[in-house]
Amino acid sequence: MKFLGSGKVKDLYDPGDDTLIFKFSDRVSAYDVKFHEDIPKKGNVLCRFAEFWFDKLPTPNHFVKRLSYTEIAVKKMQMLPIECVVRGYFYGSLINRWKKGEIVLPKETNTVIAAPLLAPIFDPTTKSEHDMPIDKSKALEMNLVTEQQYDWLEKTSIEIYNKMSCIADDAGFILADLKLEFGLLDGQITLGDSIGPDEYRLWPKDSFEVGKIQDSFDKQILRDWLTANGYQQKFDDARAAGKEPIAPTIPSEIIQKLTTRYATAYEKLTGNSL
Repeated sequence: MKFLGSGKVKDLYDPGDDTLIFKFSDRVSAYDVKFHEDIPKKGNVLCRFAEFWFDKLPTPNHFVKRLSYTEIAVKKMQMLPIECVVRGYFYGSLINRWKKGEIVLPKETNTVIAAPLLAPIFDPTTKSEHDMPIDKSKALEMNLVTEQQYDWLEKTSIEIYNKMSCIADDAGFILADLKLEFGLLDGQITLGDSIGPDEYRLWPKDSFEVGKIQDSFDKQILRDWLTANGYQQKFDDARAAGKEPIAPTIPSEIIQKLTTRYATAYEKLTGNSL
């Protein structure tokens, strides 16, 4: 089996047929920075979440089967160079982009942090080391997708978000946003990559409150710690100076909280134990 490379979280292998093997690691990244510490059980949770969501969603996808606690087989396909982000709440990077006038929201939008949007919005980005938000005109100008493909991706991504939101709601969670990836398989647009806590923000309903930073059952815990300690700004400053950001050491309590939250999210959403 040929090793093809490592991403931020997954290692990729080619067994020599029409499939690829995704091996999920315990690695973690945030703000496009890779950290040295592992998050125990994270690879297991991401692997089993991928199986759960691909089985649940009606959209055609590239999932074949789960091979182990950390490995899945998927069909090879040509990935589209666009990340399909759907946002349901006024939160995260959306806030700063709105304040800077980089994105326009309806006048009736409640712009208090964590307020639900009037309707989920499609807010795609480029697919690169440092993702860049784009709109339809920019996506077409960059030749990332055709107009027909863009319209299909927008409609389907929002449908998937709504379906996943219902499942999360039944389990006591709010799905704040979601990132999806698609590719071409036999000429048809097909849901790809994986879906799990690295691809969405998940909030518990029982502690949700508009106007405050939300308690998260995903890697937002790490992002919040980095922001509170000034590291996000340090990362931005380093990149502006043409330097690679230096990852700080993640405190043990943050690591333990991440492990617990990932595992709890999986067990509550799926009804299965790890």
